[in-house]
Amino acid sequence: MAATPGVMRAARFDTASKSLTVQDVPVPTPGPGEVRVRVKACGICLSDAHLLDGSLQSPLPVVTPGHESSGVVDAVGPGVPAWQPGQRVAMAGGKPCMRCHKCANGRLPECLDFQIMGFHYDGAWAEYVVVPYFALSAIPDHLPFEQAAILADAVATPYAGLVDRADLRPAQSVGLWGIGGLGVHAVQIARMVGAAPILAFDTNEAARARALEFGADAVFDPRVPDLRKQVFQRTGGLGLDVAVDLVGANAVLAQAATCIGRFGRVVMVGLSPEPMHLGPGVMFGVQSQSMLGHLGYDKKHLDQLVTLVGTKRLDVSRSVSATMPLEDVARGVERLVKKEGNPIRLVVTP
Repeated sequence: MAATPGVMRAARFDTASKSLTVQDVPVPTPGPGEVRVRVKACGICLSDAHLLDGSLQSPLPVVTPGHESSGVVDAVGPGVPAWQPGQRVAMAGGKPCMRCHKCANGRLPECLDFQIMGFHYDGAWAEYVVVPYFALSAIPDHLPFEQAAILADAVATPYAGLVDRADLRPAQSVGLWGIGGLGVHAVQIARMVGAAPILAFDTNEAARARALEFGADAVFDPRVPDLRKQVFQRTGGLGLDVAVDLVGANAVLAQAATCIGRFGRVVMVGLSPEPMHLGPGVMFGVQSQSMLGHLGYDKKHLDQLVTLVGTKRLDVSRSVSATMPLEDVARGVERLVKKEGNPIRLVVTP
């Protein structure tokens, strides 16, 4: 294991004062089964913004945010197989708790208290980060670090939501509400798996135009009064097979539920603290419809995306709207929240 280089710069969020400051902190040392990575890129996500504004909570008094990251292996702890310093990697943004009943029985993917990077433990808005070795995905030399980083949420979350949770199949219709950082990739993923038609919904005209640019078949302003009628017309009178809320708002979820047909599935990818009200429950029963919650992705999804992007089956080269130094991360969060320039993803390069 390489010698610890001493101190590093990291963005530290104080959960009591809700203050984010970039400061000098000790470089972490990897323990058994852990790897230290020199961070090359880390995305700024709306969930990071929700941590900073208090709508999402961290159990730690002070934490380093950042869960969409890539870099170079710098040091390995005891008992780490295969991985060596110098390897280029993307990092999955979470880990099993290793304490719950499922983890104790060796069923780590079914962990009951999954730990989120940048919330439950320090993330990658820093020069170095320590992660379990099994969080690493090797990335090819031709894949830029900025693109590899955003795979670990902005792409992986909608990918897992559509491919696994919604079980989206070729020629099935899909509606996507919210064409931001997740929604843009959801459009591309839906097209990659052969969904048809792909309908995109956003109140922002620029976002609707972007949805068409990235592969949607039709776009809608969700505020129009006859939206359900238009959706059913566009789907041959059948309604959507899959409707996805990528925003995280009950109004979006309720509207999406009105647009699905028989056996349709509504998937909640965007997270909201609002109570859920979806309308008459009898319709879900009579129509055999489903309402599905979704969180994040599994490590296999990140591995699959590295392959898909690395072999150019999926193109995320247009997804990094800007990069910035770590010192400017607070300004980056502000730009994302205010939608300055309508960014897809802003990426910190420590």
